[in-house]
Amino acid sequence: MKDEKERKETETESGGAAAQPDGVGEQPPGSGSEDSDDDEGSQKKRGGVEGMIEIENPNRIVQKSKKVTQIEMDEPQTLSRREREELEKQKAKERYMKMHLAGKTDQAKADLARLAIVRKQREDAAKKKEEEKKRAAAGKAK
Repeated sequence: MKDEKERKETETESGGAAAQPDGVGEQPPGSGSEDSDDDEGSQKKRGGVEGMIEIENPNRIVQKSKKVTQIEMDEPQTLSRREREELEKQKAKERYMKMHLAGKTDQAKADLARLAIVRKQREDAAKKKEEEKKRAAAGKAK
């Protein structure tokens, strides 16, 4: 739709071309004039002061479209710093979890020691209950 609006604007500016029916004054797709129209169209789109000032920003990234034939899939893709840090963080977390499950980390050792203490306390409590049941049964038997 934007292309159609731009065509209508260019036709009205050029003169009698707007009076022609649609499709008569157009060039076939693939002709070289479309590239030059895009450059002119981008300058026309700028309104006000932007059209007068030529911008030279070295940090501005102009997006260039690539053809499928230009894209090389064989190249290893370079990762950004954030992506690399994220991958390293995930790998470190996996490594830590493996060591933790194996019981080699300090936290795992502390957990296992705490678990051993709790098991010992539960065994002692179970023995006391059993002894009390035996005493209660022996007391009733008398």
